[in-house]
Amino acid sequence: MKSQRDMAGFLNVDVKTLRNWRRDKPNLYEIVIKGFAFDEAIEVSKENYERLLEVSKTLMKDKA
Repeated sequence: MKSQRDMAGFLNVDVKTLRNWRRDKPNLYEIVIKGFAFDEAIEVSKENYERLLEVSKTLMKDKA
């Protein structure tokens, strides 16, 4: 999971802004956090897919 500093940098806002959103605009903050979590899940899925392809290729080589 990205740190608040990483998220703030990506969004081009100050870390204080994120903290204020968390306190004053919890729905906005939740959307931002879920967006980052979604991106992270997509990245992990891509990595898993690539690993599975490599395993599949290895298994196909072993069968031949």
